[in-house]
Amino acid sequence: WLMAQKPWIVPLFGTRKLERLEENLGALSVTLSDDDLEQIEVGAAAIRIEGARYPEEMLRRSGR
Repeated sequence: WLMAQKPWIVPLFGTRKLERLEENLGALSVTLSDDDLEQIEVGAAAIRIEGARYPEEMLRRSGR
């Protein structure tokens, strides 16, 4: 889903285990249809986001 958003968006994942890297790379073989993407968008839009993305202290340190 993330890779379908914009051509310049690249998901970054971290792992210490080869099996998890292989599992994550397996996502490259998944193809989502337009209907799949629409259903994901509808579901995501229904999720209520609460709270700040970052703690206030972190925002102060970053100059935001």
